[in-house]
Amino acid sequence: MHGPASPGWLLVALCAATGAYCLLRMRSGVEEQRRAAGGEALMGFGMAAMAVPPAAFTPPAWAWPVFAAVFGAAALRALWAARSDAHHLHHLVGAGAMVYMAAAMATAPAHRHAHDGGSGVPLLTGVLLLYFTGYVLLAGVRLLPAAGADGAAVAWSDRPEVARACRLSMGIGMLAMLLTM
Repeated sequence: MHGPASPGWLLVALCAATGAYCLLRMRSGVEEQRRAAGGEALMGFGMAAMAVPPAAFTPPAWAWPVFAAVFGAAALRALWAARSDAHHLHHLVGAGAMVYMAAAMATAPAHRHAHDGGSGVPLLTGVLLLYFTGYVLLAGVRLLPAAGADGAAVAWSDRPEVARACRLSMGIGMLAMLLTM
């Protein structure tokens, strides 16, 4: 997951900003926003932590199993929530991808953490790349303005287009992390 330093820091900034906005959404008056925002904040901050360039900080060996456990718990929560809302299946795939990347980093030799490629199962990485590419394209299309949208004032944390943009940026971040595996 670690490539050159500059794109790595850009990915850290993107994911951390997305996580911060998701924390703001947790204060929303709309229940649906609050429910989804917590998991998305965890995903954003987790992606930011995993994307820190190794020149700045190389996590200790025990950090990768901790990442895998945290995102494994998030995957179980998403699986439980998917019983009533199919949107949570995407959260399940995202959390599963994070578990996969953390496990790949935990099993990779220490010298591989600073280099591109060589970690993970190529077929699974390819399937995840295809999924997130499709997700990013679909999320981008959903950001196009809808005809006849009213101009009613909405609280910043309740704006659906900003939430969609956050999900889009996390999908792009996931693609970047998978590509550098």
